[in-house]
Amino acid sequence: MNEEVKPLLIKRYASRRLYNTETSDYVTLEDIAGFIRDGREVKIVDLKSGDDLTRQYLLQIVAEHESRGENVLPLGVLNDLVRSYSTQAQSVVPQFLAMSFEMLRDGQSKMMENLGSIPNPMAGMPGFDAMQKQQEAFMKAMTGGMMGGFGTTQPEEEQGEGGDDLNDIKAQLAELQAKLSKLGG
Repeated sequence: MNEEVKPLLIKRYASRRLYNTETSDYVTLEDIAGFIRDGREVKIVDLKSGDDLTRQYLLQIVAEHESRGENVLPLGVLNDLVRSYSTQAQSVVPQFLAMSFEMLRDGQSKMMENLGSIPNPMAGMPGFDAMQKQQEAFMKAMTGGMMGGFGTTQPEEEQGEGGDDLNDIKAQLAELQAKLSKLGG
């Protein structure tokens, strides 16, 4: 195995402290989660027995994130996982989960590769137009009250794209500065 593929070795001492063998310092579960998010594979072993504890600690990281409200796993999936431990489907579930996550990673990679080749990578997604219209309506509703007092009386079609045309804003700013000058002088 070459150096790039070799997992980061973390040793667990009898005190339950976790030791990063690359940097020669102690790490936390959150540090380990950060290594994994950065694309590193980790291997956690018990210093004394040599037992591989990686699975146990990765499950603990997932459980801590879920308990903090960072819910990634829907309740139904968690129920199905518990059921899979007590049924004959046990042999199918790990393979299914591994293939599903592999497909997800591949899809994300392809989307990132295509990011530069199309103007808006989300535009091809089903329902994108409806979502974009909802977002525009939301933004218009949120800014409508604030922008209303600044002289925006033209219909949106005449204001330019989305009512946020830079020239209109500059004109409004100039108008306000003129009014302020008259009040001050």
